[in-house]
Formats: sequence, C-alpha cells, structure tokens
Amino acid sequence: MSFKSISLFYLLIFSVLSCSKKGNEETKPTVGDVTESVYASGVVKAEGQYTVFSTVNGTLQKINVTAGESIHKGQSLFELESEKAELNTENARLAYQLSQQSNSFIQDKIAEMEMKVQSAQDKLTLDESIYTRNKVIKNQGGISEVDFERVELAYKSSKVNYEATKKQLAQLKAQLKNDQNRNNINLKISQKSQNDFTIKSAFSGELFDVLVKEGALISAQVPLAIIGKANSFLLELEVDENDMVRVNIGQQALVTMDSYKGEVFEATIDKIYPIMQERSRTFKIEAHFVSPPKKMYPNLTAEANIVIKTIKNAMTIPKSYLIQGDYVLVNKDEKRKVKIGLSDYQKVEILEGLKAGETIYKP
Repeated sequence: MSFKSISLFYLLIFSVLSCSKKGNEETKPTVGDVTESVYASGVVKAEGQYTVFSTVNGTLQKINVTAGESIHKGQSLFELESEKAELNTENARLAYQLSQQSNSFIQDKIAEMEMKVQSAQDKLTLDESIYTRNKVIKNQGGISEVDFERVELAYKSSKVNYEATKKQLAQLKAQLKNDQNRNNINLKISQKSQNDFTIKSAFSGELFDVLVKEGALISAQVPLAIIGKANSFLLELEVDENDMVRVNIGQQALVTMDSYKGEVFEATIDKIYPIMQERSRTFKIEAHFVSPPKKMYPNLTAEANIVIKTIKNAMTIPKSYLIQGDYVLVNKDEKRKVKIGLSDYQKVEILEGLKAGETIYKP
C-alpha cells in the first residue's frame, strides 16, 4: 500500500470518528431568560449632523476652517468668488439712492397735485351751491330750462373733475411708494445674494470634515463639509419592513460595534421615521445610548438587537438541537415533537414535550 493510500485511509478513519463524536453531543434543558428581539443595523451620527452645501454657484476662493475644530453659529466657513454679486449690489444701491434723491421732485409733484385737488374741490363746492340755489329758483319759474341745464352741467363737470384729480393724486402717491419699495427690495435681494457667497455655519458644534479644496468649482450639488454637535451622538438604524410593526419608541436596544469588540451597550429607541425607504425596504429609527462609549466618531458601524419581549425562568435548549423547527432527538435516535415559545439567536423556549432532566442529542 502506498504512502498516499495509507494517508487517505487514516484521514477517512479520523473523519468517521469525528462525525461519530459529533453525533454523540448531548445536553439537557436549562432554566434561564430568553429574549425575543429584532435585528437592526446602522451607523453612529453626531447630534444635528448635516452636510454643508452652497446655495449659489462659483469658484471656492477661501476655506476659513479646518477639520476637527470647534465652530460657532454664523461663523464663516467658505468664501466663493463674488465679484459679479458685488457689482449687482452696487448697482441696486445706486438705483435706491437715486430714487431717494428724486424723492423731493416727486413730493413737489404731489404737492402740486394736492393743490389741484383742493382747487377742484372748491369749484365743486361753488358749482354745487349754485346748482342747489338755481334748482329752487327753477321750481318757482325764475330761470329758464336752458340756463338751469347750463348750471347743472357745470356742477356735474366739477364733480367729475374733482374725482379725477383725487384719483391722480392717489396714483401718484402709490407710484412713489412702489418705486421706493421696489428699489429697497432689489437692494436687499442683491445684498442677500452677495451674502450667499460667504457660507456660514447654521449652529455651534464641531467641523468633522472638509470635503473640498480651494479653487474648486462649487455648485448646489457639491457637499462642502460635515458639521455636528461635539461629544453628542446618536444611533441611526435601519429595520426590515417585516419586523417594523413590532418596534416601538422606548424599547431597549443592545448594541455592538466593531470598534468595541466584545462589548455590548444599551440604547433606547426614541424616534421612528414613519415612511419606508423604497430601495432598501427598511425603516429608519434613531436611538440614544444609555451609557455611551468613551470615544465616539460619526459613521462608526453598529448592530443592534431591539428587545421585544423577555421571559424569565424559561426552560430553554440550544437552537441547534431543534430538528425541522419543532422536533428534538431523545434516546439518541428517537424524534419527539415539542412546542416552542420565544427564541433568540442561540436559545429557544420549550413549552411542552420535554422535562427539565431529560437528555437530548444534537442531530
């Protein structure tokens, strides 16, 4: 027999013995806690974390901050080239100043129109008085019909003229007010547009990252930086749509992270976004650590088991000892049906079919 055949023979014997040994693994039900949970995965986010964007297009001229520094609300972060916006603002300012300077000329026109209105009102008062007096005389036969109609026509003409001059005065005042308001608004819009070329922080916190370099062409779709509150973090998790109906605010979540291997942190669900994300078929939820790790950074990955229900002093067996989901192996080769309750990733609760001292075998 060759060396290769002998080696193959002993390997086969070892495999048979190993399988035989594995098939003899046994255990007994134990009494302990079993917890039903829902799996979720996600990342760590800073409180109020957001990505900074520009509302205008332009060339990035200056970066006023560096990653890792603390910033305050209203602090200038980036400056874009704004020469055109400055010229527009100056043009709007000149137009506003011109309208203010011409204000005295328009006021003179208004004063002139007010005198016309007063004159038209005086003439109307006089013609109305003449018309009223001649109307009485006409009834007594003291004036001819032709003469009375002439008086009546003069009164009506004065009335129309008075109303027309009043309307002209009102239109002139409205025009003056509209011109001033329009020029003032145009100046404010230009100033606001110019201010948009200086990008400022929305609140105080920490600048986690700067995503651009000076000289880059910036548009409204280009992310510039990531900002969030310093030393204040939350968990942003995703839950599958099949499990979402069992998740509620206030539930406990047991969290593990690759950055802290072997450690489990407790968190509490405090926000549920009530809409499913169509692409991933998941729901987004937020949780806060009860006792957070000492060091935290945005975008650290995390996994969580959201506790749905816990049963104390339940009789459990390892989940790997179940056959077809509801059978166990007794007397080494006898299958027995059992009724199961809650289960987690390792254990399953046995409600009926087994006693505490019975031995079961791993299939």
